[in-house]
Amino acid sequence: IVGGKGKKAEIEARLAQLRKQRENTDSKYDVEKIDERIAKLSGGVAVIRVGAATETEMKYLKLKIEDAVNATKAAIAEGIVAGGGVAFIKAAQKAKHWFENEKGKGQADTAKEFEVGFTIVVKALEAPLRQIAVNAGKDDGSVIVEEVRKGRGNFGYDALKDEMVSDMALAGIVDPVKVARLCVLNAASAAAILLTTEVAVAEEPKEEKGAAPAMPGGMGDY
Repeated sequence: IVGGKGKKAEIEARLAQLRKQRENTDSKYDVEKIDERIAKLSGGVAVIRVGAATETEMKYLKLKIEDAVNATKAAIAEGIVAGGGVAFIKAAQKAKHWFENEKGKGQADTAKEFEVGFTIVVKALEAPLRQIAVNAGKDDGSVIVEEVRKGRGNFGYDALKDEMVSDMALAGIVDPVKVARLCVLNAASAAAILLTTEVAVAEEPKEEKGAAPAMPGGMGDY
């Protein structure tokens, strides 16, 4: 049934009931079915069929589509920001500006280790754009990073076209806010674990035995 009729208030009440039911279930299967039901009642149902010449290509395309669908869901949840590492550059600039202001007021933690850690975070936020530039053949990416730093608004670098763009969002280069936020949080969590680790355990590398010497010539005649 497509484009079914019904009273809006009753549909909204049923949707609210389904969302509450979704929150109270631990079954992944039930969650998927409830999401499907919510989508149908909301009028937002789509079927994507993947076709390819080989099974390997089909699996690759399927994974790409799943990534796109998940990114879209994340964008719906929390919105979007300029992609291509631009949002991280802007965040780094805001953080640096805040730290300098607080330091000038004498309110920021001026301990050497705090300042070093803060500098590392700022550099880490610049890493995504730097890597994009490197992948596009731009040496170490410093020039591109500096250009984006100087740019206003959503000014950024389109690696596919190898050109600077005045507005990444208008160019269709965006990232879900949720994805960008979780990237920073997860990276900080992983870094904190590594920094507080006193020792790492690894397997001792095994020495590979050399190949057996070749048989001398003429042995094949016996």
